[in-house]
Amino acid sequence: MNTQKQIYSQNWPKFIIGWVIVFAIRMVPFRPANVEPVLATQMPFSKRYGMIAGFVFAFLNILIYDAFTSGVGSWTWLVAITYGAIGVVAGWWFGKRKGNIANYVLFAIVATLLFDLITGVLAGPLLFGQSFMSALVGQIPFTLRHLIGNTIFAAVASPLIDRWVVKNKKFETKVLFGKLAKQG
Repeated sequence: MNTQKQIYSQNWPKFIIGWVIVFAIRMVPFRPANVEPVLATQMPFSKRYGMIAGFVFAFLNILIYDAFTSGVGSWTWLVAITYGAIGVVAGWWFGKRKGNIANYVLFAIVATLLFDLITGVLAGPLLFGQSFMSALVGQIPFTLRHLIGNTIFAAVASPLIDRWVVKNKKFETKVLFGKLAKQG
């Protein structure tokens, strides 16, 4: 039986591919704020590799993106830890359920509401001195856009990422290095 260490060492190219997919989509010019595939990509990884992988995938995704774009700050840590915690919950939740469109969409809706509650409604007053009511009211259009984006990505991208990247044996290190050894 594979240990967690073996599972990660065999599949790190898949994580890189997942991070590149998310990074590339987040770099699309004029993309509406909060319409991004972090959660949709995180769910198949959490399902396949568990809670720790779910945390690491999202946490590093946010950290890497912010390091390359806007810089790392207090907002980075809040978002990275929140997405990471959602990855832990995704690992637990998908450990008991199939990775299908219905479950991806259901989880995306609940996770998006939880994420926006923490990073928008609660963080505004606690970190930035915003009134609770202005944080709540201001969050509504942002959350609606976030829900629409995450629902669409969950229905379309999550099953594709699961099939083409996460479950794809061609992206395992032993296969990739085997191909390189044959060419060399």
